[in-house]
Amino acid sequence: MNSGNSPPKERMSNAEFIRKTLILMGLIVLALILWQLSSIVLLAFGSILAAIILNAAADALSRYLRVPSRWALAVASLLIFALFVGLLFLFGANMRTQMSSVAEQLPLAIDQLGRKIGISSISDNLSQFMSEIPSTGLVQRIAGIGGTVLGGLTDFALAVFAGLYIAASPQLYFDGFVKLFPLNHHQRIESALATCGQALRLWLTAQLLSMACVGVMAGLAFWLIGLPSPHALGLIAALLEFVPFLGPILGAVPAVLISITLGSKAMLWTVAAVVIVQQLEGNLIQPLLQRKMVNIPPALALFGIVIGGVLFGTLGLMLGFPLLVVIFVLVKKLYVREVLGETTPVPGEAKPGTEGMPGPAKS
Repeated sequence: MNSGNSPPKERMSNAEFIRKTLILMGLIVLALILWQLSSIVLLAFGSILAAIILNAAADALSRYLRVPSRWALAVASLLIFALFVGLLFLFGANMRTQMSSVAEQLPLAIDQLGRKIGISSISDNLSQFMSEIPSTGLVQRIAGIGGTVLGGLTDFALAVFAGLYIAASPQLYFDGFVKLFPLNHHQRIESALATCGQALRLWLTAQLLSMACVGVMAGLAFWLIGLPSPHALGLIAALLEFVPFLGPILGAVPAVLISITLGSKAMLWTVAAVVIVQQLEGNLIQPLLQRKMVNIPPALALFGIVIGGVLFGTLGLMLGFPLLVVIFVLVKKLYVREVLGETTPVPGEAKPGTEGMPGPAKS
């Protein structure tokens, strides 16, 4: 019974209740589907990273070499492909031999280290442990054939080709994703996506330059020390540099293990070389690239990478940091700033007096 003139409480109609229940159930089902297809979702994210790299190269060609914008992407793709093929032609055979040499020497080095600390057959136990870990490659999940390397190459090729399609028509995918949201939120979503794209672009540029510097310095240091297969060890260090924090440590392990087989002097020189390279990278290279880097608190970044590896395996470990960049930008821009009303800088956002990334260019 209502007191005074207060209006009666409006009850949710049955149709409205059913509609909201169905929406909630749909969201739950969508989340479960995305979880089951997590490896494919990560590959799609990898293809976005590939598209960002291609578009960045195309923009550089158009800006500095005056290549017409309609041809810039094709020229950039051909140049990257030609560079890749050229490196394979010049160093492919030697690199394959050195990689095989590293693969043969690592078990011996691990066993020798185990004997020094009183543990035998470490390599056999490690091989058995690794064989029990489920693979995350697309080939293994779909067909169950091939090895880890074949699956990784297949995933890489898929991401690159999908990235080419996205880079060719970025506005098509950009607009399609924005239209999944209500019309009154389109401007906010467009701004958030553009900022995420710019943040990823800045981080990728800095990370690729850092990887190249680390690979060259490490390969040269290992060659001067006299380690076998220095080019392969330098390449391993460069590739694992893509994973912040954990990558440099993992990249140094093969070189240190192999140096053990050459004696304590070689091991000490190798450890010293690894430390010097990482110090140069952290105190010289990174400060020079600081304006192109996304500053995320180190502890948060480390936990993000580890969580990505635990949840999604090797692919999650590799893409954990760029995924964290996107989440970091979205939380600061859409929640901290717009919901809480706090003033906070957002990585990738245009600074006063500069031009940001307004979004994908019209194709």
